[in-house]
Amino acid sequence: MKKITVLFLALTVAIMSCNKAAEKTSAGGQPSGRIVYVNTDTLLNNYEYYKDVVKEFENKRFALENDLAKRSQSFQNEVSMFQRRAQAGGMTEEQAKTTQMQLQKKEQDIMLFRDNAAGNLQEEQAKKTDELLTNINAYLKKYNSSDKYDMVIGYSKGGGVLYAKEDLDITDEILKGLNEEYKGSGKKAETPADSTKK
Repeated sequence: MKKITVLFLALTVAIMSCNKAAEKTSAGGQPSGRIVYVNTDTLLNNYEYYKDVVKEFENKRFALENDLAKRSQSFQNEVSMFQRRAQAGGMTEEQAKTTQMQLQKKEQDIMLFRDNAAGNLQEEQAKKTDELLTNINAYLKKYNSSDKYDMVIGYSKGGGVLYAKEDLDITDEILKGLNEEYKGSGKKAETPADSTKK
């Protein structure tokens, strides 16, 4: 799940441009309006959608690791059985070669399955990350429909913004709205039972 966090935090400055607000200028020729920020660390720790996504991928990763462990154990058992039979002289040289080739193929299939499953999981995580950012951006646009702000930036400790006044922090309002919207949408991340059905 680190990938989602890294991708999200890498987007240190989540900029929401509001055309009308950007066009307004004060007498001095400077853009009017206000810049506010959202603490991305707080947002990620408390946004229910994000927490559900983290759980979903932890469950999927755990299920995949279990599946791989079972496949590997089954393969190891077959290899051990083959070695015992070969040493006991329980098969011809031709049978030994054929069995060896079959075992090599099984090992390759396990590795291919592992690589494909890991790739699919990464692809799914990238989609969820995009969905997460889209949800946040869409909510910010709605939140700022009155053109009160020119820009909403993402703040995180050690990120690009080194200091911001606390009265510019709208994290709590955004978090409350996002959670209410998510709760009301009826969309929930998959439960462990759902993820194993696939």
